[in-house]
Amino acid sequence: MNFTRYLPILEWGKGYGGTALTNDLVAALIVTIMLIPQSLAYAMLAGLPPEIGLYASMLPIIAYALFGTSRTLAVGPVAVVSLMTLAAASNIGAQGSPEFIAAALVLALLSGLILLAMGVLRLGFLANLLSHPVVSGFITASGIIIATSQLKSILGIKAKGEAMPELLRTLAENFGATNMPTLIIGVAATAFLFWVRKGLKPLLIRLGMAARPADLTAKAGPIFAVAMSTLAVLTLDLEAKGVKVIGEIPQSLPPFTMPLFDAALWQSLLVPALLISIIGFVESVSVAQTLAAKRRQRIEPNQELIGLGAANVAAGLTGGYPVTGGFARSVVNFDAGAETPAAGAFTAIGIALAALFLTPLLYALPIATLAATIIVAVLSLVDFKTPREIFRYSKPDFAAMMATIIVTLLAGVEPGVIAGVGLSLALYLWRASRPHAAIVGRVPETEHFRNVKRHKVFTDPRILTIRIDEALTYFNARWLEEYVLEQVAEQPAVRHVILMCPAVNAIDASALESLEAINHRLEDTGIHLHLSEVKGPVMDALERSDFLGELSGKVWLSQNEAFSAAIAIADAEEKAEDVPDPMLARGMI
Repeated sequence: MNFTRYLPILEWGKGYGGTALTNDLVAALIVTIMLIPQSLAYAMLAGLPPEIGLYASMLPIIAYALFGTSRTLAVGPVAVVSLMTLAAASNIGAQGSPEFIAAALVLALLSGLILLAMGVLRLGFLANLLSHPVVSGFITASGIIIATSQLKSILGIKAKGEAMPELLRTLAENFGATNMPTLIIGVAATAFLFWVRKGLKPLLIRLGMAARPADLTAKAGPIFAVAMSTLAVLTLDLEAKGVKVIGEIPQSLPPFTMPLFDAALWQSLLVPALLISIIGFVESVSVAQTLAAKRRQRIEPNQELIGLGAANVAAGLTGGYPVTGGFARSVVNFDAGAETPAAGAFTAIGIALAALFLTPLLYALPIATLAATIIVAVLSLVDFKTPREIFRYSKPDFAAMMATIIVTLLAGVEPGVIAGVGLSLALYLWRASRPHAAIVGRVPETEHFRNVKRHKVFTDPRILTIRIDEALTYFNARWLEEYVLEQVAEQPAVRHVILMCPAVNAIDASALESLEAINHRLEDTGIHLHLSEVKGPVMDALERSDFLGELSGKVWLSQNEAFSAAIAIADAEEKAEDVPDPMLARGMI
């Protein structure tokens, strides 16, 4: 057995040396600094105690380092999965309650088991059920919901809701209770973080810092916001003035947690866990493949399922909640020079040390600062450019994207994903039931055949050539039958029909029955049916049937050969029809 296939660490670990160790340690230090406030913020977004964000950033990262194939993917809590966790766990109990936390643990374990099963069964292709427009629309809508949900922490008021209507209503109802010190901290932190993203790097470069250190310093901006706002709370005693702070965070490593094995609970969380698994996998693999391509490395999607599955199982067993590969952290990890997944393991050690020794320093950290961190992070996910591009390119894909956005905004994350996937599948089935086909003719002085509507081509009214551009299946078999007979009915001079099949990769049993029906109905009207350019595997399948023996025409190797032969046969048939009957000529009849 090839163990490196299931344990990639055995492959990259063989050549691990001092240079890689140094680069991984530097990257881990930078990502750790970035991940501490992010972990706290995303746990808050998920409705969980802040320490759970830290727990989800330790052993899950190590588990991925053992089983994942990406050298630079940084695994941990992310905004979209945190929002989906909040939506699913809220159906079980109030935020922060034991029932809510138990649901988050079950979600992590269940998601991990689903991902592991998909990886073992090599079902990575199932992620293709989520088209890019649907994923883009879902992330855009989720980003808007997440940013809106954090306004309550910026304003220092209460608000609730998993979709925009309830969020906006409760924000409006409580707007009058805005806490001014909280608002000042929230607005200042948000403005600072937005400026850091765009303005700090150019400023540092103008001051003489090299581009790469300047970029990494700018990406560590949340740490500055945390330090400054915490210092402001302590100096001005803002907690006494109503500014909500993180409070006490346990100084401990992750506990061993055994998720509650309750059949009803698991059943109620199965669909949310499946959606979290697929969304998390798609987001993670997209990031991993993008970064791997920059270094000409390769990502194995099915093994990524196992790596992410192991990470989520580890999260469920160590007090965490669902995790996946994060875009921002992974880019920082990549830019910081991480060479192997060991950088993730070192990051986990850094987070563990922070959980043990630094959490008292975070007591006075304003929740408004964490809300600002979330808002700035998720607004980068909101994409208003892609819908315009997709609208110009494909109206059905645009419809799927907009349906996902609208349903997610109005009804929440789970209905949004389900609506997007459902509409995408419906549109796919509709397109599959109406494959592209074209009537073609020969380009003059060549052996090439092109669409008569697009090119000036030579045709013969006695010959009808239809090029089929997709596999023939039960989805489109009846459509093909109707299309061929309709074209024949409109062209009464036709004597030969050629189905040109260079793009037909398969013909299933239903399509075979339709071909047989077409053959018989054309033969009854004196028309011959031919096939051309049939692929080898398709021909092998046809030879196992009775179709070729009943075919009124022939199967030709090339379309040009079929077209020329059909013209010759039609000429011969017409010549035979023009010869008078000898008996009639002698007056014997």
